[in-house]
Amino acid sequence: MAVKILMVCLGNICRSPLAEGILASKLPKNKFTVDSAGTGSWHIGHSPDKRSIAIAKKNNLDISQQKGRQFKTTDFDTFDYIYVMDSSNYNDVIKLAKNPEDIAKVKMILNELFPNENVDVPDPYYGTTNGFDLVYKMLDEACNNIAQKLTTKHI
Repeated sequence: MAVKILMVCLGNICRSPLAEGILASKLPKNKFTVDSAGTGSWHIGHSPDKRSIAIAKKNNLDISQQKGRQFKTTDFDTFDYIYVMDSSNYNDVIKLAKNPEDIAKVKMILNELFPNENVDVPDPYYGTTNGFDLVYKMLDEACNNIAQKLTTKHI
């Protein structure tokens, strides 16, 4: 059975689609499933932000077919690991947790680079274009560590 990982940000159009695409590219598809969601409902059914699609494409990833969806309580039952992009996402997700096991699945993604520091991935939506480059680099590094840990543990 595949190990399931969920990436979560606010709108599911900038950071979490990038994180989904990056991590999926680093893991064997027959052993792992990666998805993404947002804590908000504004972009349900929408494609990722064109700037996220562009930075992914620049790095040889195609995330253009992803569709936004909202995080739901049943995601705790579906996913083995839930990575959130910032402390606001973390708080929104754990508010929906049913028990301590659900909460234990939720991790700040940049804790993979800066353990226990709870550093936020900045939301590039209102920033400059190079904000997407910076976010991509952060997520790529974090996903390298996640992929290494997951493949060591599950393969």
